[in-house]
Amino acid sequence: MSTRELVVLGTASQVPTRHRNQNGYLLRWDGEGILFDPGEGTQRQMLRAGVAATDVTRLCVTHFHGDHSLGLSGVIQRLSLDKVRHPVHAHFPASGAHYFERLRHATAFYETADLREHPIAEDGPIASGKFALEARRLSHPVEAFGYRLTEPDGRTMLPERLKERGIEGPDVGRLQGEGRLGDVTLEDVSTHRPGQRFAFVMDTRLCDNVYALAEHADLLVIEATFLAEDTQLARDFGHLTAQQAARVAAESRVRRLVLTHFSQRYADPARFLEEAKAEFDGDIVVAEDLERVQVPKRRSSPGGHPAP
Repeated sequence: MSTRELVVLGTASQVPTRHRNQNGYLLRWDGEGILFDPGEGTQRQMLRAGVAATDVTRLCVTHFHGDHSLGLSGVIQRLSLDKVRHPVHAHFPASGAHYFERLRHATAFYETADLREHPIAEDGPIASGKFALEARRLSHPVEAFGYRLTEPDGRTMLPERLKERGIEGPDVGRLQGEGRLGDVTLEDVSTHRPGQRFAFVMDTRLCDNVYALAEHADLLVIEATFLAEDTQLARDFGHLTAQQAARVAAESRVRRLVLTHFSQRYADPARFLEEAKAEFDGDIVVAEDLERVQVPKRRSSPGGHPAP
């Protein structure tokens, strides 16, 4: 059975607190494990959350401020220590390639893992296959990119219709591959399956690409460093408020909103939820360390029924 969930490893912004580690987010998406922005302490948080180094198939870094990248050294070394056999693809801003190199080789270790670097220089697709992964530039004092995962639409076979037409065994696969088997088309025995979308938006001011990344996301993970009372501070330092993040979710028709990357100046996380609820009437999660957030079930098919 496929698993699609976000494992929250850390939710603090610039510095950790007693209750919040620096950033770290693992997206489990079927057989993939995409680790976003591993800040300091990520390796220990992975242990506490039950995430193994062998679970990681991709590293995605939005930018090279320490709270989003200082955990890279430990995670990269752990890949070799735990003898991860599959390739691990690393995506990061090309302008920070020298930082990635320093973090990758920060100390002496015996590197055996197959870590493949993919520096990002411009907006666009960065990976494809069972899903498409793209990056878009954000607005922050250093170059930063957000990420968007898009699963292609598909078809779900309907067993009762297959049975009615006497189609079974290898013929099912042939019909799926060719789209037709005799007089029976794929549409006759299947239903539309909408693809799912995930977006990851960290340190940024409001800009067009924030909306482009968030558009129709089933799960949007987005920074909410400040509250609306500090909107000017957010703008000055290249961040969002909870109010702005919630408006993005509302205007982009997001289904589940995950707020994170909180400034240590605020002691009460309930204030972020209160502010977001005033702008967005969908599902809101104010992220906590070690929390698991499920990707919502698929959107309804055109016929109005939940897609399998």
